[in-house]
This record gives sequence, structure tokens and C-alpha cells, in this order.
Amino acid sequence: MFERFTTRARTVVHTAHEEADALGHRTVGTEHLILAMFSAGGIAADVLRACGLEPEEFRTTLAGGDDAAALRSIGIDLGAVRDSVEQTFGPGALDRAEPPRRGGFLFRRSKLSGRFGNDAKKALELSLRVALSMRHNYIGTEHLLLGVMREERGTGGRLLREHGMTYERTMDLVKAALRDVA
Repeated sequence: MFERFTTRARTVVHTAHEEADALGHRTVGTEHLILAMFSAGGIAADVLRACGLEPEEFRTTLAGGDDAAALRSIGIDLGAVRDSVEQTFGPGALDRAEPPRRGGFLFRRSKLSGRFGNDAKKALELSLRVALSMRHNYIGTEHLLLGVMREERGTGGRLLREHGMTYERTMDLVKAALRDVA
């Protein structure tokens, strides 16, 4: 499947690992794919910005900046809560557990990193389906974005929907961008 990825789409997949590391997340999810789309550029980044998203705002949301600020405003110190839990249950008690190893049919034989969560794997599979439905013989960043939007359980798609994006609107913006490029 990865032989169909454009250079930018491959960059997204590789950069998603770095984004997960920077946020201290063990598993690469759809949210990290979205952050990587910003840095890779291309149609997906243009569409995300056209929808009013900026990478730093998105990264802050993922890092818990908004949640931590909201909790502070009502007198809850997130750091003190974390320290208390780790004192009671041990260091790393709040770290995410490794997800069960599963994946779709395309990933059973691939060499895709075991760090990809099921949502990210599914989004990558859906990006292939989106590309085929659009009669494209490649997978670009625009297909990755649409794959993330179609994957219903992932954090990335949920955050995009909370920001007012829909699959249909995203598809319209992608098609318009592709017409502009052609």
C-alpha cells in the first residue's frame, strides 16, 4: 500500500511518530497524523487552514492545554492530582496502556510500525479506499485527511468534527483544491 503514497503522504506517516513523541504519547493516533499534515504541507494542510485550524492551537488541545486551564480556573491543579495518583499507585500510573495488537487486512502483512493505534491504521486504510473512490492511483495528504475524517473513533476526526468540519465539506474543499492545482 505504501508504494502508492506520495512523498508528502509518506512524510506525514513518518512525522506522525515525531509528533507523538513530542507530546509524550506512546501510540501514534489520527491526531498525530493531522499534526504531521500541517508540517508536510500540501492540500491537506491548505484545507485544514481553510477550516480555521492552526497547528499550534491543535497541538495545545492535544497537550491538554485547554483542559488544564479549565481545571485551574475552578481551583484544580492537574500537576498536584497527577503527583497524588503517582504517589498512591506508583510512577507511570496514568500512562496510557499499550492497545491490543490488531489491524485491518492491509496491515497484517505490512511493516507498519507497531506504534500506530488502531484508529490511525484504519484511517490509513480508509485513505486508500478514498483514493480509489476518487479514481486516483496515488494516496496524497488529501486522501489521508479524508481517511481520518471517515475513521469515526479516532481522536483526530473527533477533534476536527468538534471544530465544525464534516466529511462532505472536507471532500468539497479537497476537490476544489485539486481543481485549482490542475
